[in-house]
Amino acid sequence: MKSIDPKSLSAKENYKFLTGSIIPRPVAFVTTTTKEGILNAAPFSYFNIVSSTPPLISVSVQRADGQPKDTARNAMEAGEFVVHISDESYVEAINQTAASLPPDESEVELAGLTPIKSTKVAVPALKEASIRLECVLEQSIPLGGSEENPACDLLIGEIVHYHIREDLYEEGRIDAAGLKPVSRLAGNNYSKLGETFTLERPK
Repeated sequence: MKSIDPKSLSAKENYKFLTGSIIPRPVAFVTTTTKEGILNAAPFSYFNIVSSTPPLISVSVQRADGQPKDTARNAMEAGEFVVHISDESYVEAINQTAASLPPDESEVELAGLTPIKSTKVAVPALKEASIRLECVLEQSIPLGGSEENPACDLLIGEIVHYHIREDLYEEGRIDAAGLKPVSRLAGNNYSKLGETFTLERPK
């Protein structure tokens, strides 16, 4: 067993160990809008559930040179965002939105995705997604790095409206095989759902 102190590693080395070990990771495909109304979209695999009462989710957005990225800045300014669950049907378009564009250019247009009106937030959603989660910002927490220069912005969003493709929904449950979610591995690698199995929880 290799034993390593993370403090002896560079940021890049820690990143490689983290993204290679904590797998697979679900991908939040997030839309936000700028003050000028430009629709921004970007994927984030530092993403998970926080609470079910109320329904809260977290998306960690790494900073660039100490500055919040477009998604974090837009979400903090507008107080809302939409998370789309990434799936096989549009994962190539999602990947295109990871390109570094200036704030006044839309990744949605670049990838040829289709904006649609949301129900409870002003931020548009994307028609291609099978599951959409409309969120209001519960908290944004700067973390990591130093107090003067945080490494990321942790966005906690409360889901205020769900949109689920009709054929995926049955008696309050979602058909995972039908959703065909994709998840991130290390580097440029992704994973499909693959084989599933069941274990009964101990009482």
